Amino acid sequence: MGRPLCCLPPGRRFQHLRIYFAYMNLMRPKGQIAFLALLNPCFCRQTRRVSTVKKQIRGRILIVDDESGARLALAELLRDEGFEVQSAGDGFKALGRLDNWTPDLVLTDLKMPGVDGIQLMQKVRERFPEMPVVVMTAFGTVESAVEAIKQGAADYLTKPLHLGHLLVIVDRVLDRRALEIEAQRLRDELAKRDVDDDNEQAAATRLIGRSRPFKTMMNLVEQIASSDASVLFVGENGTGKERVAQTLHQLSPRREGRFIAVHCAAMNEEMLERELFGYEAGAFAGANERREGRFVQAAGGTLFLDEVASLPAATQTKVLQALHEGTIERIGGTEAIPVDIRLVAASVTDLQEEVQAERFREDLFYRLNVICIRVPTLRERNEDIPLLAMSFLRSHARSNGKGIHGFNERALGVLLHFDWPGNITQLENCIERAVVLARGDEIEPRELPRELMVSGRPSDEAPHVPGASLRELERFAILKTLEHVGGSTSKAARILGISPRKIQYRLNEYREEDATPPSRARA
Repeated sequence: MGRPLCCLPPGRRFQHLRIYFAYMNLMRPKGQIAFLALLNPCFCRQTRRVSTVKKQIRGRILIVDDESGARLALAELLRDEGFEVQSAGDGFKALGRLDNWTPDLVLTDLKMPGVDGIQLMQKVRERFPEMPVVVMTAFGTVESAVEAIKQGAADYLTKPLHLGHLLVIVDRVLDRRALEIEAQRLRDELAKRDVDDDNEQAAATRLIGRSRPFKTMMNLVEQIASSDASVLFVGENGTGKERVAQTLHQLSPRREGRFIAVHCAAMNEEMLERELFGYEAGAFAGANERREGRFVQAAGGTLFLDEVASLPAATQTKVLQALHEGTIERIGGTEAIPVDIRLVAASVTDLQEEVQAERFREDLFYRLNVICIRVPTLRERNEDIPLLAMSFLRSHARSNGKGIHGFNERALGVLLHFDWPGNITQLENCIERAVVLARGDEIEPRELPRELMVSGRPSDEAPHVPGASLRELERFAILKTLEHVGGSTSKAARILGISPRKIQYRLNEYREEDATPPSRARA
């Protein structure tokens, strides 16, 4: 770190002070830490020990700059913001650091003796093709910025640096890199899965997830699979209750029998009773021959009643009798037919509330609710969204004959930030649509439904000023004004003093390029 400032000759002391004041914009309000570090290296080490205890590491950054004072100040500020930082005085030392330490981001000066910033970036890319590099320089010309970006720089900063702007750029680059890593990890994980593509039923019932709510549910399913106890699955529409019930059947000793699903809400009382219990020939007009009901067809297996709260009162009584006595009678018949089934039911509606409202039999509720399993929403399983999306993408890409291998990072970000009121069913429909519309080998935001497009930042958070580009400020102004006027582009145009056509043009740009159009915008 060198000698304290007070021990340096006057000329060198002035040079360090000049560097410090050149970095005042960057260091406020934390400039005192870096300045005291120049005066007393022990203070720097003490401060670092305190800050590392309090803050979680946000990322690993390698700073490369031939100006030692600037390098020290920037390193201390980033450490104070929660980053793990190492530094190097030139490109050769930086490459040596990479032999023993792998950062998440390289922050390098552009103009350095020997190996300059662009040459260093090229050498870093040779060894770590995916590592992002941000270039900074006091020589802020358009030409140097364009050249750095063309050569593969993740972003570009000009000196003197501003702390707010610096942190915005660093967070954005690290977030983008995290999404790329997650997407690649999911592709690798799915590639390793031993799924038999010829066995469509096994693939259809395969459950995918690694989130805590999913694992909790599956642990309970596995625990009860060996019994014959009735099970009630509860959860929102689209959460996959039937697939979980199928998995329960596949894990049970009844797996060799059939899994029969009946959707109670899809039929009236008369049709539902015929479906469940069967009928004798001549039992009603059009009954030309005997037909076995689902209770008999599911013998030795599992009968699944979806939307069980929709069962009419008379049908509830017959189902209760079948469970109690282990027999059923066909419609129009008098023979007691023994049935050997495991009954599994599902409901979106709270059955206890239905019992209290006297719309559902209390005794039947207790027969069904021996074991109750709540199926979590996709909002609770946010960690599972990329894995589910990749699974659906592979399936629909195969069925549509397309060579799509994944999502780009912006599209994956859109999926992760949506609330998914329709849960897994909505997610699968969106992925199928995107596959059909896809033009390349990756899903892009423009191929996702419009309602999924949400801003990466919360709608009530303004861009950092300074630190935001004019485009970001314009976007924020347009979206907040549209929100204020209820989505009317004509009213927003009058407030902003621009034409409605320009707003509509900008909205299309946000959707195509930034994946951040406003919701429910209308002319």
